[in-house]
Amino acid sequence: MNTNSTDSTGSSNKERPGSAISGWPMLLGTLLLKLGGIALIVRAIILANQDQMFGGMLITGILSFILSFFAWAGFFSLQPNESCALILFGSFKGTIRHSGYHWVNPFYTKIKISLRMHNLNGKQLKVNDKRGNPIEIAAVVVWKVADTAQAAFDVDDYENYVEVQSESAVRHLAAAYAYDQGEEDEFTLRSGGDEVNMALTKELQERLARAGVLVEEARITHLAYAPEIAGAMLRRQQAEAIISARTKIVHGAVSMVEMALRELKDKDVIEFDHERKASMVSNLLVVLCGEAEVSPVINTGTLYH
Repeated sequence: MNTNSTDSTGSSNKERPGSAISGWPMLLGTLLLKLGGIALIVRAIILANQDQMFGGMLITGILSFILSFFAWAGFFSLQPNESCALILFGSFKGTIRHSGYHWVNPFYTKIKISLRMHNLNGKQLKVNDKRGNPIEIAAVVVWKVADTAQAAFDVDDYENYVEVQSESAVRHLAAAYAYDQGEEDEFTLRSGGDEVNMALTKELQERLARAGVLVEEARITHLAYAPEIAGAMLRRQQAEAIISARTKIVHGAVSMVEMALRELKDKDVIEFDHERKASMVSNLLVVLCGEAEVSPVINTGTLYH
C-alpha cells in the first residue's frame, strides 16, 4: 500500500504491516554474542600476560560485547490488542499488531498504541437546543484505534482529540434538535432515541476518521433542562399532561353519552325531547368528567314544573 497517497479523510498516512522477527532466537543470539565477547576479552588478557599477539582478539571481543548491548534496543513485547508503529529516522516503516516477544532493527523508534475499546464518559455540557432553550446534555462514546498511522502522525494527541471532538459533536447535536417540542414528525432529543444516537455516532465518525479512530457507539446519557428554567418547563409539562388527560377523558365521556342515548332510543326505554336530552347529556358529562365524586339527586318532578 502506498503511504504517500491521500485518502478520503485528507490524510497522507495509512497503516501498513511492518516486519519483525521473533525475539526468542535473537535473545539467545544476543546472549551468546555477549558471552563470546567476554570470553574473547578474557582470552586476550591471558595472551597479553604471555607476551603473545592479542590485539585482534581484544578488539573483536570488545566489539562483540558492545554489539550485544546495542542489540538489546531492538527487543519489545506486545500484549493482545496492542500495536507498535515503527519509525526509522522519521520515516514510517509499518505497524506490528500480533502479540508476543519481537525484535526489530535497533535504530527503529517504537510507538506503542492500544487497540482496545475505550469509553469516553463525557462531562455535562450546558448548551442551547434548536429553540434556544438552555439544556444540560452528556454522552458516552465507545471507540478504538483502527489506523495506527493516522492516530500517531495525523493528530498530536489522539486521545485528547477524541475528547475535544466528542464535546464539539454533542454541542452541535444539541443545537440541531429541539429538547421536546419539535415540529410535526420531527425527532427531538427526548423522543428521538436511536435516531438521535445514530446521528451522534455518524457525526463523531466523520470527525474522528482523520485520527484513525473507529466509533463503535455513542449514546446520550444525561438530558435535562438547565436549572434556571427547569421549574417553568416542569410546570409546562404538567399543564400539557393535564390537557392531554382531560382531552382523553372528554373524548371518552362524549362517546359514553352518545352510546347511552343510542341504547335508550334503540330499546325504546324513554323518549327524549331536546331539552331533556340536553339535561341528561349535561348530567352525564358532570359525572364522567368531574374530579370529585358526584352525589346523585333524585328528581321527583319534571323539568317543566
